[in-house]
Amino acid sequence: MPHIIIEYTDNIKQEANIPFLLEKISKSLIARASIFPVGGIRLRAIELKEYLIADGEEDYAFVHAICKIGSGRSEEDKKAVCADMFEIIKKHFSSLMEKRYLALSLELYEFGEAGTMKYNNIHERFKKEKN
Repeated sequence: MPHIIIEYTDNIKQEANIPFLLEKISKSLIARASIFPVGGIRLRAIELKEYLIADGEEDYAFVHAICKIGSGRSEEDKKAVCADMFEIIKKHFSSLMEKRYLALSLELYEFGEAGTMKYNNIHERFKKEKN
């Protein structure tokens, strides 16, 4: 963990540069390896083709980030990570926001370990790098 899901409306695809946004968020999370194991970081984006925003009378757009984490992080750490991620998102879309109607949001979803199952060998790579 964390898993980051970026949902964005297809009407901004050409200008959004979503791969670069994912890269910037990834780097910010890797910099916090003491909070989130690097081997557990997952980022993905979902382009939305069917949506309705507000009254539907303008070419509105939105980007919604979901940050899913397992429990156990301090409130201070969660706030700092979310604030950093949201600042990255706001800066990334600042020029686009000047040109069109755009809504940006971020949601933190924290869940207990009892509700998840995980199995991977990616963590081993990062444990080897430390030794």
